[in-house]
Amino acid sequence: MADLTGELIDNRYLLQRSLAAGGMASIYAALDTRLDRQVAVKIMHPHLANDEAFVSRFIKEAKATAALSHPNIVSIQDQGWNEGGVPAVFIVMELVEGSTLRDLINEQAPVSIESLFRYLSPVVSALAAAHQIGIVHRDIKPENILISHDGRVKVADFGLAVGAVIGQTLTAESSVVLGSVSYLSPEQVQRGVADARSDIYALGIVIFEMLTGKKPYDGQTPIQIAYKHVNERIPNLREINPNTPQEVADLIYAATAPNPDDRPKDAQEFLSQLRGIEVKIDPKRRQMSLELDLPPIKSSVLNKANKRAKVKVGSALAGLKEKTSQIITLKGNTQQLEGAPAVVTKTRKTSRRVKRNRAIALVLLLSLIFGGYTLFNAGRVTVPSLAGMSQKEAAAAVAEIGLSAEIGEEIFSEDIPAGRVISSTPAGGGKIAQAGIVKLIISKGKERILIPNLIELTPDIATQQLADLGLRVGEIFEVFSAQIKKGFVAKIEPAVGAEVKPNSIVNLFVSKGNEQVPLASYVGLGGEQALSELTQAGFDVSPTYKFSDTVLTGLVISQTPESAPLVDKGSEITLDISKGPEFVFIPNVISKSSNQATLDLENNGLKVVVKGRGDKVISISPKQGSKVKVGSTVTISLG
Repeated sequence: MADLTGELIDNRYLLQRSLAAGGMASIYAALDTRLDRQVAVKIMHPHLANDEAFVSRFIKEAKATAALSHPNIVSIQDQGWNEGGVPAVFIVMELVEGSTLRDLINEQAPVSIESLFRYLSPVVSALAAAHQIGIVHRDIKPENILISHDGRVKVADFGLAVGAVIGQTLTAESSVVLGSVSYLSPEQVQRGVADARSDIYALGIVIFEMLTGKKPYDGQTPIQIAYKHVNERIPNLREINPNTPQEVADLIYAATAPNPDDRPKDAQEFLSQLRGIEVKIDPKRRQMSLELDLPPIKSSVLNKANKRAKVKVGSALAGLKEKTSQIITLKGNTQQLEGAPAVVTKTRKTSRRVKRNRAIALVLLLSLIFGGYTLFNAGRVTVPSLAGMSQKEAAAAVAEIGLSAEIGEEIFSEDIPAGRVISSTPAGGGKIAQAGIVKLIISKGKERILIPNLIELTPDIATQQLADLGLRVGEIFEVFSAQIKKGFVAKIEPAVGAEVKPNSIVNLFVSKGNEQVPLASYVGLGGEQALSELTQAGFDVSPTYKFSDTVLTGLVISQTPESAPLVDKGSEITLDISKGPEFVFIPNVISKSSNQATLDLENNGLKVVVKGRGDKVISISPKQGSKVKVGSTVTISLG
């Protein structure tokens, strides 16, 4: 891929320098010109951008990581396609300046137990967060564990991740090719399936490498290494590094067990065991969560600040209270002040002359008001009632009396149809000067709000968007959903695109994640029964028909996965159904009638060609006892 340094991606991200390049994408340090911050931009190689499977996996990497919120997981900030300039599919990530765990192993391995706990705890904590919501990383290796300059540990590259949140991403074949073979679990190599225990296996290999300085298996080709993972047992750490504490060696030995059932079930269980070992090795060690590294706020500082604020407010209130008491005391006791003059109140009588003058002034005022009103309305025109008319009709009505009309405002109305007059200024019966203009209030019809698409939003954001539109949230229900991840809106009522009145109620249906149902084993049972019952239970069943020398025709040879107490509804179940043996031996039909010989041969899955006109079989080709494939043609001769 050509170096894109200097390119502006999506009119926003300025690529400044290349950080790394792999088989699928290149990563650049970039400047987010909109927010003025440093980011990392991962750009898919152009020759892969036309491959739907790769583009889909690339986008699902962004969705997988974006579904996680953890301080030790590299955060995803954006994803898109560069529509201007160089064609590119890209993901924008948090920029972590520093090195990788691979660099640490190359420089310091074997590391001390203290360093192991320092770098390992954040990684396991990050995986525990992923496993908790059903996401499996599937590509844990030292190259995907970043160590920043300030010592913060981050897990990156969920490119092979699978889970209920993001859906299945790869076939068995492609996952084996794309995964790092030195860290692949036996089940990934053999069947291409992975769950949380596969991540535990890879994590065990990483720890093995940290404490010994080498991988458990070497080989000239990836196939040789994969073969050893399937057919050999990873040695106990103490056989290579005797200084390893027994508890740590036992935990890693269990984590790398060939049988997934013998490993810790997920990263949370692994983390609990790891912290228990840490306490046992060093009981005085403070067991704080190393992955956060956030200094606590000192309560003494806050207490002092609050205390000073309380003293100031208290003093001010006390002073105000004292002054108020003095004022109240003075008002309530003025009669007790020495030397205060007495207040004398005297009522004065109005004379007849004053009363007469007031009456004359009132008459003059009324006359002036009436004369002014008459003068003001002289030559003015009375506006007729225009409500309910169309704009054209209203204009014609006022034109007849020498007035003109124009639209003053358009507003919604539940009662007046669109385009009709709601009211006018002046209103019907009001006066206006000749040749004046009447302002019309025109109806825009009933106000309706279009229900927006709130699917895959959080309830809080959905509520805010509805409030911004003038709508209210009614009830919030929880429902199972195979497509929408847990905690996000899966459905709304009324549906998206419906038109509703302002202030209408919208009900939200929030996903509880995929429904978990029990999975029974149908191995040895009828294939048709298995197909029917598994499909009815909500699984996606894929039957494959195979020859079998040991399983009768029509019965299930194997099932993947075989059985489980609870699995996601809609999960894919693969059934291998027997077609019976591939080869059969030709029976002895010499001297039998044509009909009997034909029946015997057809019962063995063979095709029959009859030659001759006799009553009995005198020869058969191929000869009796020959081993042939089912469906082969056998010729019998009659004589």
